[in-house]
Amino acid sequence: MEPRAGVSKQDIRERIWDYMESQNLADFPRPVHHRIPNFKGSYLACQNIRDLEVFARTQELKVDPDKPLEGVRLLALQSKKTLLVPTPRLRTGLFNKITPPPGATKDILRKCATSQGVRNYSTPVGLDSKVLVDLVVVGSVAVSEKGWRIGKGEGYADLEYAMMVSMGAVSPGTPVVTIVHDCQVIDIPEALLEDHDLTVDYILTPTRVITTGCERPKPAGIAWSKISCEMLGKMPILRSLRHREEQAGKDITLQDGPRSPPGATRSPRDLAPPELGSVPPSSVQIGNLPRDARVSELKRALSALGVAPSRLTWQGPQHRAFLHYRDPAEAQQAIACLQGFRLGANTVRVVLARQQRASDLVGGHTTEPIPDHRPATAGP
Repeated sequence: MEPRAGVSKQDIRERIWDYMESQNLADFPRPVHHRIPNFKGSYLACQNIRDLEVFARTQELKVDPDKPLEGVRLLALQSKKTLLVPTPRLRTGLFNKITPPPGATKDILRKCATSQGVRNYSTPVGLDSKVLVDLVVVGSVAVSEKGWRIGKGEGYADLEYAMMVSMGAVSPGTPVVTIVHDCQVIDIPEALLEDHDLTVDYILTPTRVITTGCERPKPAGIAWSKISCEMLGKMPILRSLRHREEQAGKDITLQDGPRSPPGATRSPRDLAPPELGSVPPSSVQIGNLPRDARVSELKRALSALGVAPSRLTWQGPQHRAFLHYRDPAEAQQAIACLQGFRLGANTVRVVLARQQRASDLVGGHTTEPIPDHRPATAGP
């Protein structure tokens, strides 16, 4: 089942998913389309990891939560290794550490290795935790014997690895393993690969253990130019890492558009307050701020998101603030970035502010500004 000329990654995914379903190679959950496909014989493929010397000497490993990797998670727990599993869609952090209860039976360990176990027997691992991952195990939709990999198209495995690089949890020599059915091992045109794509060192199938000898470099860190404001808004851990890299002087320009480099100065005109009488269309109102919120807390969060304004008007008693940007484009980009943004326990409300009286900006009144006709209200 080799790809034809001019094929895309999505073409390959569809062919693999269709083939596994049509040949009844797929296993629960089905259909396997738009998933890392589970397959009949996945537990047998997982057992082959015991033949790898790198697994024998591993103390701490990261295994994705995909169903076909369940057998590896179980083996890790049975071998008393530290098991880290990424949080779903990275919404609440990067890792959860699976911690079975004391004296856990084999049946309890099996439950811990499932998606339910990941929810019920895990504790979050903070960004400042001293994590050193010896082995990374990822799912794949397709993989080549050269070690080139195609996931389900959402980029989480690539991003998770890049984030681990950023936080110092992996090194260029940390091996990466994938578990697939034999039919998922195909030729992949090198032209489809991008710099942020994760490659693999070992491929385990029900019948084979393949050492790829891949020499293509793995991601050297987070490619911020591939990260959108929307992604940043949904992943607090990503915002924290971006803030750290900004402090280190790295380029943190996002996919959505240019950002001023760290330390860049703005002209007096840029920093000028809005003219009396109205809020210009480059101002954004943030509402539903927590009662105990502090302006310094909001400023840090905005900086981490890459949407620090030229000027900020704080109205803590009214649980709101106005962010003043240099132009409407910056204001709209800030609104996009702040979708779903939380400060403390509150999801903030974000609208483009218009025609607000200048006296209101100094707290003289609490009249709400007139929002744009297409308000960008933060989701839950």
